[in-house]
Amino acid sequence: MNKTVFITGATAGIGKACAEKFAKNNYNIIITGRRKELLEKVKIELEEKYKIEVTTLCFDVQKKDEVFAAINTLPMGKNIDILINNAGLALGRDAFDEANIEDWETMMNTNVNGLLYVSKALLEHLKNTNGHIVNLGSVAGKEVYENGNGYCASKFAVDAISKSMRIDLLKYNIKVTAINPGAVETDFSLVRFKGNTDKANAAYNGFKPLTANDIADTIFYCCTLPAHVCINDIVITCTQQANASIILKK
Repeated sequence: MNKTVFITGATAGIGKACAEKFAKNNYNIIITGRRKELLEKVKIELEEKYKIEVTTLCFDVQKKDEVFAAINTLPMGKNIDILINNAGLALGRDAFDEANIEDWETMMNTNVNGLLYVSKALLEHLKNTNGHIVNLGSVAGKEVYENGNGYCASKFAVDAISKSMRIDLLKYNIKVTAINPGAVETDFSLVRFKGNTDKANAAYNGFKPLTANDIADTIFYCCTLPAHVCINDIVITCTQQANASIILKK
């Protein structure tokens, strides 16, 4: 029987790349996101290409009631082997005194609360399979950088939650892995700079960043190791990036 992976924020970027990677390797997929039409498009693409089963759940991870209502539509006997908490975003790159409070709230509600809600809602399913939780953190959750304030805080929280999960869920043989990427060229910067393509493109000028597929490959590797092996934490950057703030640009 095929295993099943549940992926939040699966309509673009790293989430979509994960859906493609696992589908290609005969996993059934549950994909979630806020945009129903995009979810359906991804579902059709994956089912036609890989002949696997794709389920879509449309909800906003920020909204607790939506999260639990959608996940509660899954049959209790539904085996979910892997949860990839990918949904997340950065908004703004402003000094603390100039930052937008609504941006802070959106980042906290998505990156932190959303991860907690989805993980909690799926926990009984994951207990059934001795499952694996993968949390998408960031190098910004390891080191604070200038004008990173709210985003860094949200990813530091993901780091702490991942470590706490690893301890608390040990009794269920549930693996927990935190993946902490550096610069990855997706729509991340376009969202962060609120549609300003010049600023978004400039974020990747002068060096070769990671791709969504690089992160999907890493996640797949972590999720397909022997049952007795768990990678707890990975920091992954492109060769030209040393840490959260130092990038060699040419």
